[in-house]
Amino acid sequence: MVSHAVEDYLKAIYELAEDTDKVSTSALTEKLGVKAPSVTGMLQKLAEAELVHYERHQGVTLTRKGRRVALEVIRHHRLIELYLSRALGYDWDQVDVEAEKLEHVISEEFEDRIAAFLGEPTHDPHGDPIPTKDGAMADYSRTPLTDVAAGATTRVARVSDDDPALLRYLGELGMVPGALVTVTSRAPFSGPMHVRVGGVDEASHALGREVTDQVFVEHHSPD
Repeated sequence: MVSHAVEDYLKAIYELAEDTDKVSTSALTEKLGVKAPSVTGMLQKLAEAELVHYERHQGVTLTRKGRRVALEVIRHHRLIELYLSRALGYDWDQVDVEAEKLEHVISEEFEDRIAAFLGEPTHDPHGDPIPTKDGAMADYSRTPLTDVAAGATTRVARVSDDDPALLRYLGELGMVPGALVTVTSRAPFSGPMHVRVGGVDEASHALGREVTDQVFVEHHSPD
């Protein structure tokens, strides 16, 4: 049996490793909100259990066994988010907190029933891919809206779910996965980006990098 704390660590390592080869102790300390000595002690235990490769001051990576556990927890989390949204009417800024509580406790049978009820979905409400039952993770966009040139139209692929207030704001703008976004202009010197969500008659919105860095887009080919 794997404890909830172990699952939290493995999931955090997986998520942080999306942007780096090895995950540092300091990155885990910040993400999990725990003190560095506690992180070091847990990483040593995870290494003994063959869930991670860990060398002091060298960072940590998941073993195949650890990666499998992390993806199972992520699958639970994202299926629960989608179930809460579709079946129970939760807003997309509410589902992450609830899923954090439930991801550790649902059975494999319950996971299978949720997936079947939802039609074997591939993405959660924020556009993140749901790992398959056998632990495969689909590719996903890492291109932030910040990088889109003025005049270009792109499609929202996914949105960071770390900040509920940001999700509420983006929801009000209609900037959700699948929405078309046109960059109408960009101010110089890291100034705001002006974007239009939807059709040509829609109003333009000025967005700073604290917003556009959290919206990830994919290339859009007009029909």
